[in-house]
Amino acid sequence: MSQPVIRPGRVEDISSPSNPRIKSIKALSMKKNRDREGVFLAEGQKLVTDALEKGWTVRTLLHSRRLLDDDRQKDKIQSLAVTVRARGGDVLITSDKLLTSITRRDNPQAVVAVVEQKLSDVSQINLSEDDCWLALDRVRDPGNLGTIIRTADALGARGVMLVGETTDPFALEAVRATMGSLFHVGLVRLTAAQFADFAVEHRRQGGAVIGTHLKGAVDHRSINYSTGPQVLLMGNEQQGLTDELAAVCDHVVLISMEGAADSLNLAVATGILLFEARRHRLPEIGAV
Repeated sequence: MSQPVIRPGRVEDISSPSNPRIKSIKALSMKKNRDREGVFLAEGQKLVTDALEKGWTVRTLLHSRRLLDDDRQKDKIQSLAVTVRARGGDVLITSDKLLTSITRRDNPQAVVAVVEQKLSDVSQINLSEDDCWLALDRVRDPGNLGTIIRTADALGARGVMLVGETTDPFALEAVRATMGSLFHVGLVRLTAAQFADFAVEHRRQGGAVIGTHLKGAVDHRSINYSTGPQVLLMGNEQQGLTDELAAVCDHVVLISMEGAADSLNLAVATGILLFEARRHRLPEIGAV
């Protein structure tokens, strides 16, 4: 069967804030519009490059007009635009002022892209012997979520499961906080019931679910994380993990603390637990 022909995208120079395309892109600040269109905004040349290199679809590339007058940036942005157009995306040349209105930042990135969302199905998760996934129960803060996705990428987790009413990973604040790691790890949305079913099957295949919980918990350093594929389950920022989800865990753990603080930021706690779980896999600094 022949491959479908991809028609090169268009190039437009837009100056008016009332332009329909600019209005529709600005509307992506609202989740209902992102969900309806199946897209989100990514800011910065690095994020757009990461998205393209990992095979994500860029529907529209916007860049500042001034980049074409900058000898240091001109070739880079033109190369990026050629790649986007060759894959069927459009290129919009506009002003810094319009980019500010889209990103709602005083000092916006000179490059912004409209990227198609990509989520996997839980049935596609197939963990091998030393794989690790994170699972997040009802996480509400997009900055926390983005930071956790970045940490998952840095420490070699395969992906992040978004359980229940977890915040949108494609919100602009979350995407910013990932620093491009959004394009490197898998994302799965599922209900608490679906996660419980997944945990049963995961256990049958020799895996373990390790959750953070106050009741019946052991020191997080006392677990052997190298005995098979692992899923690390973290709870909501204020309420923690529900008792129902804690019940599907093979182990519940608590992070030991010494100072006066009685809790940790969720993204920090996740990083500590994930580091401990992946310690045996991390390369030594300076190792060949």
